[in-house]
Amino acid sequence: MNSSIRLPFYIACTLALLCHGVALGEDPSPAKADDKLTPGHSSNGEAFNEGPRQAAILMAGTGDVSFPVTTGKPLAQKFFTQGVGQLHGFWYFEAERSFRQVAALDAGCAMAYWGMAMANINSPKRAADFMKLAVAKKDKASRREQLWIDAYAKFYADTKADEIARRSALIRSLEDLTYEFPDDLEARALLVFHLWDNKQHGIAIPSRLVVDALARQVLAVNPMHPIHHYLIHLWNGADGDKRAIAAAAHCGQSAPAIAHMWHMSGHTFSNLHRYADAAWQQEASARVDHAYMAAARIMPEQIHNYAHNNDWLVKNLNYVGRVHDAIDLAKNMIELPRLGPTQSSAYEMGRERLLSTLVTYELWDDLIALRDSMYLAPAENPVNETKRLTAFGVAYFTRADTTHGEEILTALQALLKKAREERIAAADAAEVKAQADKKPDDQIARAMADALRGFAYRISTAEAAIAEVQVYRALPNGKLDAVKPLLDKARDIPAERKARILFALGDQAGAVKMAREASVANPGQVQPLANLADLLWHSKQPDAARETFEKLHKLSAGMDLDPPIFDRLAPLIADLKLPTDWRLSATVAGDVGLRPDIKTLGPFRWHPYPAPAWNLADQHEQFQSLASYHGKPVLVVFYLGSGCAGCIEQLNILAPLTQGFTAAGISIVAVSRDSPDGLQRTFEKAKEASGFPFPILSDVSLDTFRAYRAYDDFEHMPLHGVFLIDGTGQVRWQNISFEPFREAQWLLGEAKRVLSIPTSKETGTAAN
Repeated sequence: MNSSIRLPFYIACTLALLCHGVALGEDPSPAKADDKLTPGHSSNGEAFNEGPRQAAILMAGTGDVSFPVTTGKPLAQKFFTQGVGQLHGFWYFEAERSFRQVAALDAGCAMAYWGMAMANINSPKRAADFMKLAVAKKDKASRREQLWIDAYAKFYADTKADEIARRSALIRSLEDLTYEFPDDLEARALLVFHLWDNKQHGIAIPSRLVVDALARQVLAVNPMHPIHHYLIHLWNGADGDKRAIAAAAHCGQSAPAIAHMWHMSGHTFSNLHRYADAAWQQEASARVDHAYMAAARIMPEQIHNYAHNNDWLVKNLNYVGRVHDAIDLAKNMIELPRLGPTQSSAYEMGRERLLSTLVTYELWDDLIALRDSMYLAPAENPVNETKRLTAFGVAYFTRADTTHGEEILTALQALLKKAREERIAAADAAEVKAQADKKPDDQIARAMADALRGFAYRISTAEAAIAEVQVYRALPNGKLDAVKPLLDKARDIPAERKARILFALGDQAGAVKMAREASVANPGQVQPLANLADLLWHSKQPDAARETFEKLHKLSAGMDLDPPIFDRLAPLIADLKLPTDWRLSATVAGDVGLRPDIKTLGPFRWHPYPAPAWNLADQHEQFQSLASYHGKPVLVVFYLGSGCAGCIEQLNILAPLTQGFTAAGISIVAVSRDSPDGLQRTFEKAKEASGFPFPILSDVSLDTFRAYRAYDDFEHMPLHGVFLIDGTGQVRWQNISFEPFREAQWLLGEAKRVLSIPTSKETGTAAN
């Protein structure tokens, strides 16, 4: 085993330092008091409000790079190098943290601010603000560093200027830097990145082979440079992925602490239909992310790409037949705490993947059992609710439960009726508005047409859903001629299921033809192959069935055999004289690189972390502790004192909702930076004369703020924080910010949702 990729234990140990607010090296001077500064906001300017506010630590496995900068602090150089490696892995949040640590150690290091700008490639305004600071400090930097700063300063000087011209100028600047400093591998590496990235912004890559050759110059000097990441992107799609296999074999291994680096190889293997290899890469990414989340104590959706990776992983687990793992991970995505009312991508993806998995593998009883659960509760989005109801309708009629099936059909018809009514109302509203704006007749007509068009997909989806459920209602006694019109309308039934419907209606030839087309269109996927083999066998085509099964057999390692699609193969298995467990042993291809034991990378599922203990005094010097809430959930609100207007507003928003939280079994506790004597000033600012209906405790030392990471280690100041802690002492939801969290009504609903999910301690589930 290569020790360079045995990361999680190191991450867990070293990130624990970060969680306790330990900054390596010299402590920066505390920020100067500023009476005009809004509590929680940075004294260094708006750009510093967002992003990481806690100290960085040195981590192993962030990439083998070399980027010397002008600094008299050796530790600052180490953090800078770490930040560059994190940039190459698109781990921008941690990269910015590393560069902030450089500035904390050496405020005069101009390249620290260049690094912060580079970590905000997706936030041009913040990047531009950081780059201005780099320019202001560049006089003491070397000629090479000044070229780096000037290149990006020009790029961010006017973000409203022609983007193609700005990007082209940046390429020329990096070329000049490369020619003047030919030993600077990072100039070549970032040149490769921008040549690829420009494609996403309207500048074609003239020759991928030429860009590849530039990357090979870097790898000739440093074979494990994280530039492998860019090579995967370069060759991704357009039949180029086969040229990225070598990069895919080294990407995660070149920076094993960065989850996205493991994920990227999954792009290559997915596009080559090597789904088992793709799933391994994406599972590695998920496990590294889960280990990092637990150690750094952050919420899952704070991580760029996390939801996307797990969504794709569930799809690939489906493709290789790891059905139970797919269901488990899809459920875990649904269980994840949502960050806010509009921040729930993992939740939505998880629901879609859970439905898809259960329907694809015909797990109707499992699907029906989840109807009243939080996993498949009614969706607010009407299209998503249509898809949800469709799955249940198919399940009920397949199980001959016509009562519930008819109930689902009625609900779908109601959704269609509502959509049509809303479409007419929207067109009428558009007409009234256009007339009020004195638009000419053609523009009024266009506005009405646009309003109508906005409902087209919603209505067509509902119509197709009703037809799909009606198909399954008609199947038991149906004839092909009677069902065929419905089948034509049911556009969303996948080909594999349509093939089975045709077979049930007696059209064996049509069924086999459709199943074969589905298998060809989805190479390397086990479910279409199993479906085809079964239909061939029952259509009295044994030789073709055996031939198809042999293709399936080669992909069988890791499959779950209990879903009906595989259980139906029993007669074919008996004919082939194979054992009941006919799966082949897993083998590792020779071109995937050196892989660690995947379980050492981290847990398969996300788990909440344990809340730090506290024991704090109220205004009467009476102490309360977290331990006193054992067995019942508590919402802990960290606020920045009675002088913080936003904090008082937050507490006054929470106050009238206290009864709702109490009814849900949730206590509320506020923690202030004020002394016990000073807490009375907060009570005086309550809207109700009786004060706030929850205890307020003093943490004048800020030790508890620090323990919960509601603290800026760089400027030595507390931050706003809200933490939902369950009865076992696990943090189920949190928000740490430069601004107070005000969506209290939404949080009440989210708290009820996440608290309905048992933790691993309550269920005994192992963190595998």
